Amino acid sequence: MASDSFINAIAGAAGGSIAMAATYPLVFVSTRAAVSAEKEKKTTLEAAMDVIRSSEGISGLYSGLSSSLIGISVTNFVYYYFYERGRGALMAARSTSGSKGLTIPESLLNGFIAGSATSLISNPIWVIQTQQTVRTMAPSTTDDSSPKRLVVKKLSFMETARNIINKNGVAALWAGIGPALILVINPIIQYTAFEQIKNLVMQRRTTALRAAGSTRAASLSDWDYFFLGAISKLIATTMTYPYIVVKSRLQAGRAEYPSAWAGLQAILAREGVAGLYKGISSKLVQSVLTAAILFAGQKRVYEITKATLTKAGLAKVTA
Repeated sequence: MASDSFINAIAGAAGGSIAMAATYPLVFVSTRAAVSAEKEKKTTLEAAMDVIRSSEGISGLYSGLSSSLIGISVTNFVYYYFYERGRGALMAARSTSGSKGLTIPESLLNGFIAGSATSLISNPIWVIQTQQTVRTMAPSTTDDSSPKRLVVKKLSFMETARNIINKNGVAALWAGIGPALILVINPIIQYTAFEQIKNLVMQRRTTALRAAGSTRAASLSDWDYFFLGAISKLIATTMTYPYIVVKSRLQAGRAEYPSAWAGLQAILAREGVAGLYKGISSKLVQSVLTAAILFAGQKRVYEITKATLTKAGLAKVTA
């Protein structure tokens, strides 16, 4: 029998893939902006048009899409599986039956465990995706030893993996794991904000229904999930973006910092505060849209998958 945790994980992977495919050009542009040490400021549209006008063309905006789809599928599957398993365990451990939602401390603990497991498992995929994204990118003009030219040959997922291992060893697949583990706080903030805002909305709707004399259970629509996902991701990304910049540069193989904190200091010294927020505009748009689509899509995919497996006798009917 498929557990609810497994069905949630499948739904999360599917929803994440749909969201990633829909917003990938923004991922591409924000990653390149974060990796670049150039001080030139460009809008998201200007950066995208530069890629299109170059030898890369429109298809250049989708470099690394395949590895991103693999990455988001694995990331979301692992995260949702661990998160839902942890959520069930925390709820079962309660001595009394009360609210069906997690408290803030419970959400933080659950998110930390799920996020840490996810980062350790999925980091190699994101290293490959980042290197595919920046492979055809001109070297920074701040590096006088590198001629400014485009590397036109693109590598597949497996070719990129072999290239990384041959040049720097297997350990290079976990480049940026330090800031990645620090960034566990991103989904913690996101899912904690989501849970708490959702609980607040549900409580208010339940109170309104009871005041109207209705015994009907309060519910959330697809649009509710869309906006809740957008708001929670906006909060999380804004708070953690400097570490996203450090992680991207380490995973791209274009910077070496002894620690995430040293990376923040180095960028701050060379590029100022603005360097810590390079690409944030496109990242915010992409992250908010991705989270909104994910939360709305994951709910719908979960319901369809659950109904299908239940009819096939592969999942239990839950009250």
